[in-house]
Amino acid sequence: MWKDSIGKRSEKVKNTIERGAVRKFAEAIGDPAPIFVDEAAGANSVYKRNIAPPTFPVTFDVGVIPDLRLPAKGLIHGEQIYQYVRPLFVGETVYCWMEVKDYYERSGKMGNMGFLIMTKYGENANGELLFTEERIVIINEAARKGMSA
Repeated sequence: MWKDSIGKRSEKVKNTIERGAVRKFAEAIGDPAPIFVDEAAGANSVYKRNIAPPTFPVTFDVGVIPDLRLPAKGLIHGEQIYQYVRPLFVGETVYCWMEVKDYYERSGKMGNMGFLIMTKYGENANGELLFTEERIVIINEAARKGMSA
């Protein structure tokens, strides 16, 4: 059922990197590094401004991929890999979308598992790529059976 989603993508969604959201996120992950939260530290950095933590894009809205239905339960976070062209700056606007790259199944100790590979993209207002995030979502056997019923 998820093989049919390969190649589908969401529409671009505008996200603004707000200072307060960066501060809360940095605190939540236990990394209030000055480059993230202190304006003077940001101004004195090589970037001349504050940047967002590397995993901050997890908070971005990427819209909805048409016809992609995932179960409410039975999903396992497999992996996330970020690749950056440059850091994300506090105050900037990032346009994000998600695309289904692949789906495959494997048998293991926990039964048959589905592996959904998705890529999130973020670009600036000029359409220049800022980052990608590859995400692997593992769908357990019970959830897969429940979705096909």
